[in-house]
Formats: sequence, structure tokens, C-alpha cells
Amino acid sequence: MHFSIRHGEKADATIILTALAVDLEGNKEVLALRACAEESKEGWASLLQDLRTRGATHIDLIVTDGHDGLVASVKELFAATPRQRCLVHKQRNVLAAIPRRERGDVQAELIGIWAQPTQPEALTQLAAFKAKYAQRYPEAVRSLAEDEEHVLTFYAFPQLMHRHIQTTNAIESL
Repeated sequence: MHFSIRHGEKADATIILTALAVDLEGNKEVLALRACAEESKEGWASLLQDLRTRGATHIDLIVTDGHDGLVASVKELFAATPRQRCLVHKQRNVLAAIPRRERGDVQAELIGIWAQPTQPEALTQLAAFKAKYAQRYPEAVRSLAEDEEHVLTFYAFPQLMHRHIQTTNAIESL
């Protein structure tokens, strides 16, 4: 989360790294907060190490955006934990490579992939999307394929939880 913190007449940009837990009923609880001047691997490693120190030895799923420092820290400290790529951030990245006039249709197709009832159906839709746009929008397809192995991780969890674990929006809405 990005904040502007005022100190008298001066305002500084501050980043608050946040770890949020979601239980099977969708209840959310903030596990850790860490103020940093910039989002970095060291900041994320410190926050995740703090979780470990306080007893978090097993985490069922970690949902991340694509920040390299966060991804690297997760790989180091929670290597065995499945990771879900935030679908909202992924969608924004893909749509950035699409002309504005066509973004609505493409966005609907992306949402259709994530909305499939099963992972095999989502994989079929994903392959169809990539085939359809590979020639026309190769950068969009490249962006979608980047980190693809973590885009559909949420299907390994009960469907009731899917909307809570597909994105990092719960953190950003804090």
C-alpha cells in the first residue's frame, strides 16, 4: 500500500508492505505490516521472516502481484507454499498491450478464463485466448504467459474461497 505521510510542511511517500490472511469462511486478518521507503526484496524478506519468527511455518497459499522482490522472497522463505498470481494485476498487465478500443472485449475474455468452473476448462479457455491473440497482440500473450503457472492455482482450493484468493485487492482495499 502506498501512503503519503505528512511531517509538518513536508510529505514523504511511504510504502506499507502487508500480509493478510483469509480463512475458509472468507474472514480476513492482517498478519503483518512493515513500513518501507521502497518496495524491495529486502523489505519483503524482512516481513516474511517476521511471520516465520512468530510461528508461521505452514501457509496454504500466498497471493502476490508480480513484484520481483516479493516473488524472490516467497521462493526463499516459503518455497513449498503454492503461489497465486493476482488476477487483477495480471489482467492490467495484459490489457496494457491492447488498444483501448478493444480492451473491453479482451477483458471480458480474460474474466471468462478465471470464471470457468474447473481448472481444465480454464486451461482450455486460456489456450484459446493465446491462440486467438498470438499474432495480433504478441506482447499481451507474452504478458499472460509470464508467470502462467501461478495464474490458476486458486482452483486447488474450495470454490467458496476463489473470490477471496484470486487477487490482492483485499490488501489494497485496506
